Amino acid sequence: MTQKSGLVLESSLQVFFYDHLQEFNKRSLSPLPNETIFYSSLVMDSYGDSAKFFEQVDGKSREKILGIKLLEAGQLSREKQKAALRDVAETSLLVCGYFADSLNKKIIDTKYYQDLGRIAYSRLNSITPEAYDVPSFYKVMANSFSGITLLMNLVSKKYSSDRDMPWLIVTNRKVS
Repeated sequence: MTQKSGLVLESSLQVFFYDHLQEFNKRSLSPLPNETIFYSSLVMDSYGDSAKFFEQVDGKSREKILGIKLLEAGQLSREKQKAALRDVAETSLLVCGYFADSLNKKIIDTKYYQDLGRIAYSRLNSITPEAYDVPSFYKVMANSFSGITLLMNLVSKKYSSDRDMPWLIVTNRKVS
């Protein structure tokens, strides 16, 4: 990464997010596995297109209603269920992580979205128990949800302020 006068030059958005998530992860007393950092950077990259935060209903864009989408996922075919659960989990991850401040003045807080994300990842794990050559990968994502969103939030805050602050990250992470 090269920086000149506030301009960040990077080969891809995914690499940019990976580097910054990894930077904060290395400062953690309980670092997350590299696979979760890699996957999280892919999620952040894919949501670089704001259209991913919305869905089309009757030809109109609207915000996703993640709770209902999670409930409806159980009635879908296996492949559609995987896609719906991944969408709920990843959207929740971004909302709780990178866009956590957007929930400050809303009735529904980050805990609600964290619960949705954890549930979606846990259900996804029962359908697809292995990803990135990691057994129970989505279970790890569910258990690491708070830690990942913390890292994403730190990346968000780093670029929403002009100051470069030292960070020490302390988390209580359970992976079982």
